Amino acid sequence: MATHAGDLAWWLHRAEAKRRLWLDDAERCVAWGWLDAPAQLAYEVSAEHREGDLHREVLAWLETEGTGDTLTTYVLESDRATASLLESLGYQRPDAYKWYAFHLRELDGDVGEPTVPGGFRLRTVASDDDFRERVAIHRAVWAPSRVTEDVYRRVTQAWPYRADLDCVVEAPDGRFAAYVLCWYDDMSGVGLFEPVGTHPDFRRRGLGAAVCRYGLQRLREEGATHVLVLAAEERAVRLYESVGFRRYDRVVEVRKARA
Repeated sequence: MATHAGDLAWWLHRAEAKRRLWLDDAERCVAWGWLDAPAQLAYEVSAEHREGDLHREVLAWLETEGTGDTLTTYVLESDRATASLLESLGYQRPDAYKWYAFHLRELDGDVGEPTVPGGFRLRTVASDDDFRERVAIHRAVWAPSRVTEDVYRRVTQAWPYRADLDCVVEAPDGRFAAYVLCWYDDMSGVGLFEPVGTHPDFRRRGLGAAVCRYGLQRLREEGATHVLVLAAEERAVRLYESVGFRRYDRVVEVRKARA
């Protein structure tokens, strides 16, 4: 599967999306779809249904609910069966396409000791004041950002968010200088970094690598065996590789023009 539970929780900041579940006779979720306007679909279909009619039904939902002239979804490059199905339905990779590289870090060895300059400290979010500062650094890193305090509150109220895995570097003046939001799925033992950022005022000081190592430590303390992170920019790739992540797959955009 291409989607971690933490991805779904983080996507709750996109409240305008349409969401749907498909259940089997035992009320188990066997597929889900997350549709962003105008017609971009993220979805998963369980392994036992991936080659059947349900997979086509999920994609048909995109055609029914999506608007505009172009339908968009994503597929793992290693998932050749899904890629073939999408191609048979008219989806193709455009000349200029979006992609995200999956990077994996095993936690069975030394993750490295995180170090920060004097006056800085590594910790996790713990109070309402922290919450406001946490939103402030996200907005500074990703400006212009749709994430407000109300939006981030919605994310923090979703499973599997945990404040003790919301890792930050605190600067001497009390501002948050860097952060990594860690998600942990204790069913699979896999953690996720999503998102990661360093405040523009504090870049090129090694704080991004330090908070990532701190996040790795926290996830290992909670029982995680592996950690995932996605990257689409060379600068981000260099950061993650510097703390031991290695690329193993890629998810790529495919599109279909409406008839």
